[in-house]
Order: sequence, then structure tokens, then C-alpha cells
Amino acid sequence: MIRNATAADVPVIHEMIRELAEYEKSLDEVRATPDQLHEALFGERPAAFAHIAENESGEPMGFSIWFLSFSTWRGVHGIYLEDLYVRPAARGGGHGKALLTELARICVARGYERLEWSVLNWNTPTIDFYEALGARPQDEWSVYRLTDGALAELGKPGAAGAADVQA
Repeated sequence: MIRNATAADVPVIHEMIRELAEYEKSLDEVRATPDQLHEALFGERPAAFAHIAENESGEPMGFSIWFLSFSTWRGVHGIYLEDLYVRPAARGGGHGKALLTELARICVARGYERLEWSVLNWNTPTIDFYEALGARPQDEWSVYRLTDGALAELGKPGAAGAADVQA
């Protein structure tokens, strides 16, 4: 039911990313192309990893995309789940739980101590699903994000306070 994604899965992953964005009322924000996904997942230096949830016929019903995080307090890696999506027709069939179970298994096997993700506050069915698995919201933390113009402004050479760092 759950398997590692392959390069051949990139088109269906991209399709499901767009389905997820549409569900989250953010389709206009999707800029990722199949080529970008291929490079991120299967390029020379992969930055992310993916799993596919299949039905009994081998048809992709969902996916997860994740990457390694690091806890300075615990001194070990964790997994940050960027996206988990199950197609509406397959919801309730155990695919979402199976995808999370696989990530938890990876954490345990590798000695990672965290599996974390974000969920939209209005997405009550998903929140209920996560909490039924034992996940708890981290209400004492707020997520901040820089994108687009604000990111470009802060990151431009010569920005106030910017260090001159050479890679």
C-alpha cells in the first residue's frame, strides 16, 4: 500500500499537489513544476523524499513529501512532513494513516525524535484525524514565513544587517 516514490511518479505527485492546493483554496499559489519536483526528489542532491499510497490495483491514491529537520535541543534529526494528501475518493481507507505510520517507522528506525507538520486551522476533519492518532498541536509556537518580495528584500546583497557570507 505504501512505497517509495520513483521518478515515474513525478507527474501524479504534481497532479495531487495541485488537488491539495485546490482543496486548501490556494491553487493560484502553486508554482512548482514537474521538473522542479524531479530535481528536488531525484536530482543529484535530493532535498526531499516522497512516498506513494496505492490502492489494491496499484493506482496512486495519496502521497507524502518530507525532509529532514534537526532539533538543537535533542541533538538529532527529525522528519518534517511538508505535505500529506489522500484523494477524496480514497479517504477513510487507511491511506493517510499508512503514510504517517511509514514516516513514524522511519523515525524510530533511524533514531529521529520528532515527526512534525502543519495543518490549516480551518481543516477540522484533518485535525480530528491527526489528534485521533495521538498528535497534539504545538499552540505555544507560531509559524512565520518570508516569501516573495519580503524574502527578496531581506536577502538582497547589502540589506541592513546582512552578513557578507561566502559559501
